[in-house]
Amino acid sequence: MTYKVLLADDEKIIVEGISSLVDWKSLDTELVATARNGIEAYEKIVELKPDIVISDIRMPGMDGLSLVSKIHEELPSIKFILLSGFSEFEYARTAMHYGVKNYLLKPCNEDKITAALTEIINELKDKKVQDTFVSELREKYKKAQPYIKTHLLTEFLTSKSYSNKDLSYYQQLFDIKFKDQKVRLILFKLEGEFSYEQLFAIKNIGEEIFDSILLSSNIGESALFLIEDDDHSDKLHDQIEQIRELIFQYYKRDTTVAISEGDHVRNARKLYREAMECLEHRFYLGEGTIITKKDILPINTNFPKDFFLIDEQQIVLKIKSGHFQDVCKEITRTFEKMADLRMGIDMTKSYCIQLYISIIQTVDTEHMQDYLMGTSTLLGMETVQQMKEYIETTAKKMTNEYYQQFKSKQSSVISRVIEVVKLNLGNPNLSLKMVANEFLFMNPDYLGKLFRQETGQRFSAYLTKLRIEKALDYILTMDHVKVVTLAEMIGFGNNPQYFSQVFKKYTGYTPSEYKNVT
Repeated sequence: MTYKVLLADDEKIIVEGISSLVDWKSLDTELVATARNGIEAYEKIVELKPDIVISDIRMPGMDGLSLVSKIHEELPSIKFILLSGFSEFEYARTAMHYGVKNYLLKPCNEDKITAALTEIINELKDKKVQDTFVSELREKYKKAQPYIKTHLLTEFLTSKSYSNKDLSYYQQLFDIKFKDQKVRLILFKLEGEFSYEQLFAIKNIGEEIFDSILLSSNIGESALFLIEDDDHSDKLHDQIEQIRELIFQYYKRDTTVAISEGDHVRNARKLYREAMECLEHRFYLGEGTIITKKDILPINTNFPKDFFLIDEQQIVLKIKSGHFQDVCKEITRTFEKMADLRMGIDMTKSYCIQLYISIIQTVDTEHMQDYLMGTSTLLGMETVQQMKEYIETTAKKMTNEYYQQFKSKQSSVISRVIEVVKLNLGNPNLSLKMVANEFLFMNPDYLGKLFRQETGQRFSAYLTKLRIEKALDYILTMDHVKVVTLAEMIGFGNNPQYFSQVFKKYTGYTPSEYKNVT
């Protein structure tokens, strides 16, 4: 950089001498103008705005000190080197009053002027470095200010260590004009796994859609908005739904929203706590909901001493019966009861753990340890719906295991029934009661239900059908078999007439006719 210098002196020989003696280029300077009096010097200084002025103190029209005084008021950054043939202290003291540090007595040689110029140039260079540093710092601060402001105001809302007077401090610090208007605080929470980019998207979308935002910030896993409350709740809900729809459209993520009541901005910290309490009740109300203070019910702590929420025996019996629909109904009834009682999150979780342990105790001890790991999974869940689904999934697995065991056992029993029937088909006394009492040692009614459930038909119908099929086989393989003999062989005893009636009902022919048509 080249520094501009102006030289003012009423003595021509001084002006020409200094102009020619000083090596301006080597000093990174340029002599841009000379003046023969103070008035001319002032006009050229105003026009050219030099960095340095070398001026005589004694000049016609306007002396050097008057020039310094006038320029100091209008262009204070210009530096002066004053020349004088007088050594009075008053001149130097007056010059120093205007920031002049270089005061040279005439006659002055090249070295003294060069030294004075060098000193001022170094000072100007240092000043430029300092100004550049400050300017860059201010630019960085200007860019960072919105983030700093957001951070500190967020701390004001969320920290217990701040007092109400800090709000006025922030107003002064950031030149914010907080009127005593009413505001609302809104929290958006993304459900499921998400990235910070998606949380940042909520903040940006909200800034586009909400009308009057005093503060927008991301806190933990939530996006926070402090907005002016205009008492138009329908409009606010429409804006919130618009934000939620856009987030779902772009990222396929549901959002849960908590809305505080409207209150004065000085109570913004209370509104934040209120919104957080609303968000906490997402545990009961489920994911992807909009929660206000009206949705929060007081926690119930007054339970009877003999109060039992979970009928463990009933649930275990239904699991062991293998009927999952009945198990689901019982679990749903239990959770509905918990929701109605609103016992508090910790107590609700403890009952969920109790229910889960009751369910997994139905498995063998070999696999118990694997299922016990689920208790920590349950404790980490954020909504009661998640816990219900997890417990139902576990119960379904247990119930299916019992159903398969029961199915296998049931199939084994029915296989034994069929085996007994085939071996005793010719016994006219063969019946379900006989098979149950004499061969399987089971209740006949229960065995009948199992048989029908497994085969899809009653035992008596199965026995009659099997006997007729056996009779058909005998007719086709035996020559000239009598109806009386055939009836005895397949278990109709000495009642050939009844046998013929049953045979005709199944085939459309009497035993004799069937032999002829085949």
